[in-house]
Amino acid sequence: MKPIKLTLMLLAFFAVSVKAQQKVIQLYPGAAPGSENWNWTEGESENNAFNTKVIYNVVHPSLGVFLPDASIATGTAVIICPGGGFHTLSINSEGNDEAKWLNQHGVAAFVLKYRVVHSLTNDPVGELVAQMAKKDFEQQVSKVIPLGIADARLAITYVREHAAEYNLSPSRIGIMGFSAGGTLAAASAFNYTPANKPDFVAPVYPYFPPALQSAIPADAPPMFITAATDDNLGLAPHSVNLYTKWIDSKHSAELHMYAKGGHGFGMRKQDLPTDNWIERFNDWLGLKGFLNPIDPKAVSPHEKEQQAENNRKKYDEAFHKDWANIKRYDADNSKITAAADKSKSVVYMGDSITDFWINADPSFWNGKPYYNRGISGQTTTQMLVRFRDDVINLKPSVVVILAGINDIAENNGPIKLEDVFGNIQSMALLAKAAGIKVVLSSVLPAVAFPWRPGMEPALKVERLNAMIKDYANKNHIVYLDYFSTMADEQKGIPKALSGDGVHPNLAGYKVMEPLAEKAIAEALKRK
Repeated sequence: MKPIKLTLMLLAFFAVSVKAQQKVIQLYPGAAPGSENWNWTEGESENNAFNTKVIYNVVHPSLGVFLPDASIATGTAVIICPGGGFHTLSINSEGNDEAKWLNQHGVAAFVLKYRVVHSLTNDPVGELVAQMAKKDFEQQVSKVIPLGIADARLAITYVREHAAEYNLSPSRIGIMGFSAGGTLAAASAFNYTPANKPDFVAPVYPYFPPALQSAIPADAPPMFITAATDDNLGLAPHSVNLYTKWIDSKHSAELHMYAKGGHGFGMRKQDLPTDNWIERFNDWLGLKGFLNPIDPKAVSPHEKEQQAENNRKKYDEAFHKDWANIKRYDADNSKITAAADKSKSVVYMGDSITDFWINADPSFWNGKPYYNRGISGQTTTQMLVRFRDDVINLKPSVVVILAGINDIAENNGPIKLEDVFGNIQSMALLAKAAGIKVVLSSVLPAVAFPWRPGMEPALKVERLNAMIKDYANKNHIVYLDYFSTMADEQKGIPKALSGDGVHPNLAGYKVMEPLAEKAIAEALKRK
């Protein structure tokens, strides 16, 4: 759990990053014009020579809708046309993956399934490879290309007509396409109407020979083009030619021609500069003003990232000046006088789960002799360092210690569970030596950390809780078991009780509060 400002910022971005396709829109109310007699069934193939999921035998063109979180939405949309030689659609590496990436940067995405050549087997990639070796391949696909272009134009029209529904600007509807999908994207920059004119175009290693081109319109949209010189299909000149014509006609264009990358790199990771092409596309969108939110109250993703970086710098500076953040409660602690009645006073010692509690449910704290001494992001080692200042010197009757989840997350680096338990044990011993009664809380359930993916904390949480419970039972200390009440079948915290799977929401705190007060009452009764 990072400090509160940074935590909330990062959680917002992680929440966006996991969004998936929200719905599918059928572009035509019935049979698509030009393919009324097509009666085959759309299929999927994952075990193929492309080593990626492909869609084939598309009969009913559709749009998969991917919308960004409203807090970072820019109002810009991109229609994405996957490639696949007009026989298949590389739906992930040239479609859904780009859509999710764009969502993280505030851009709405609509992944287009357009009509392709009929595959006769369940190995459409194998069929495609065989057909590409034939001399008449271009003649074969020439029949379906106009259908795909029509689907792309209708997709632009649909998104523009429904801009208000998706909180988009009707003047910020662009199109991106890969290889064969690049044909559709590039073609949309010609012979358009006001309804289906793209506001920007991004062909990526497109197939776009002169035979498909016509006169460049006077109001042609700006164009972003990228490809690799070593394109193994020999399509690099198509990108260069398109860029040259756009510049010669005095229209805006940007070309990124990578030395290596081959054909079909999409969102594949090859440890080459082509891995970052989409970041250059995002830079270009920013330069063109497409990343400035249409809502004047909204903050752009770039500004949010800058805010997060500033918060990170502030945290690092404070971290080095006061590692345990002893000064955090210095002023509050000075107001608590020795003369005050502390017969039932309680200090809640903890991390962000305790820190956030007072704002999530102020009614729990108001009018009670409770002192919240939680600090977001802290490990048990930091709490132990400030334990004298924030607990012992306040001379409460009871201390409720809730700690350990940040150690499991390795916020300050790797640490053995035995050492985490040792820190909790040391706090308990210090409190008892000062005549303060102790409540040791279980760590709350968690199966993942939004700020540190891949940690899989559930087992460690259970092991640490077992240590704490055993120690409490053997030393006549009250054990406050949040875990058993709040854990779901996966041994995590259910969505009804937490927004991020770690921090309780109001409902979660409402579950914790009676358990805490029962434990405090029990501690006060003990000799």
